[in-house]
Amino acid sequence: MNILIIFLAEYFIIFVVFIALIYFWKINSKLRISLVKLSAISLPLSYISAKILQLFINDPRPFVVNPNIKPLFAHIPDNGFPSDHTLLTMTIAAIIFSFNRKLGILLAIFSLIIGFSRVAAGVHHSLDIIGAAIIAVLATSISYVILKYFRIYLS
Repeated sequence: MNILIIFLAEYFIIFVVFIALIYFWKINSKLRISLVKLSAISLPLSYISAKILQLFINDPRPFVVNPNIKPLFAHIPDNGFPSDHTLLTMTIAAIIFSFNRKLGILLAIFSLIIGFSRVAAGVHHSLDIIGAAIIAVLATSISYVILKYFRIYLS
């Protein structure tokens, strides 16, 4: 069971990125340009928002707070909020959701599986996962609204 948790927590992120890239290459060029525009704002906004919130929310990793918790893989004992893996994959899921709801929902589920596998591995708390998901969805939603407001075409 630990091998599955480690795989999901550490390597399943590659699968999410791979699916997103396949989707990117399969869509038509007009839709691809729109996806790039949304990504160009959503990804940096998500990352910057997370870094700013990290200054105000300090959530030491579970193995730092409780020495009885042994993480399933080595990790630095820094602030766990928010989960970078969940932040990236949920931002990708939210971007894809803007163009393909079914695939976006599937990727969001995969993102949550990654996040909660990291909780099961002892390197994050649930707050880190939920916070990352909220930041990602809000950053992508705000990016979408900004593009629509400035009438930058999104398919």
